Amino acid sequence: MSPEAGRPGPDRRAGGAVRPGEVAAAAKAAVADARIDAEGDRGILYVVATPIGNLGDVTLRSLEVLRAVPLVAAEDTRITRRLFARHGITTHLVPHHARNEEATIPGLLAHLQAGRDLALVTDAGTPLVSDPGAGLVAAWSATGGRVVPIPGASAVLAGLVASGIAGPRWSFEGFLPRRGRERRERLARLAADERTAVLFEAPGRLAATLADLAAACGANRPGAVCRELTKLHEETLRGSLGTLSDAAAAGRIDGRGEIVIVIGQRPVERPQPVDASQAASTDAGAGPADAVAAGRADVARLVASGLARGEAARQVAAATGLPRRRLYDAPDAGPVR
Repeated sequence: MSPEAGRPGPDRRAGGAVRPGEVAAAAKAAVADARIDAEGDRGILYVVATPIGNLGDVTLRSLEVLRAVPLVAAEDTRITRRLFARHGITTHLVPHHARNEEATIPGLLAHLQAGRDLALVTDAGTPLVSDPGAGLVAAWSATGGRVVPIPGASAVLAGLVASGIAGPRWSFEGFLPRRGRERRERLARLAADERTAVLFEAPGRLAATLADLAAACGANRPGAVCRELTKLHEETLRGSLGTLSDAAAAGRIDGRGEIVIVIGQRPVERPQPVDASQAASTDAGAGPADAVAAGRADVARLVASGLARGEAARQVAAATGLPRRRLYDAPDAGPVR
């Protein structure tokens, strides 16, 4: 944390003595303390990003905050202690994760209300990004409490830039639902969305997810699998979703470790200029016949992935501008691609 972001500067837990070279930092911290006192002397909740693998990727500001606050709430204190040991941090740790947050949030809020700062960390990356912490941040901000983000390493951004297929517009999907209707609907929405998409996947589930993505989004849609980003065995594999799925099924892609999947942009069918003879074969306002046929094929692919025909037609109509009725009324839109 930098002085510009508020307190603390040098370690405020150390008491009154200021070591040589810390006079300026101590003065800035005192000014920040005075400002906070005027605001009601409540603590600051720092949401601190930690490395996603390589412990050297932690930022100087993150280290400063983790050393200076009196308490750190960690998803897994054992993992956070490795980071602390690497950088000589001795701040007290308490566990705060999805399974205990109902019990721990009241105590953490009381800590903040008493005017003491708190840092929130997860095992890797930024809290709240497919990681615990949303409940605490929401509860503290609802009281008017100050929440300060401390950015750092990001698996989402690392995967995007390593993939080589990132477009100017992209979405982050986190983890897909594991099964059932909710998974089918999410896959269908991904198929209809023209943007690049970033997903996380758990070890051991890569082959199944790539097969589902190839079936829903089309085997020819570009993709990338990024494994163990920033770690010793980091690798990025690129290709169509179909070829990546086949490689994973054959065991040619290691499904262990932390995985980021990037799905390339969906090609958008653009209506072509039509002459009078083409217009005669197309209903008024429906667009060229080839565009309608392509739209119907998209509908068929979404229906095959489990989406209701009406919803599939609505999504394709929104993405292409084709009339929904023309897409919905199609009996069978041809082979699933």
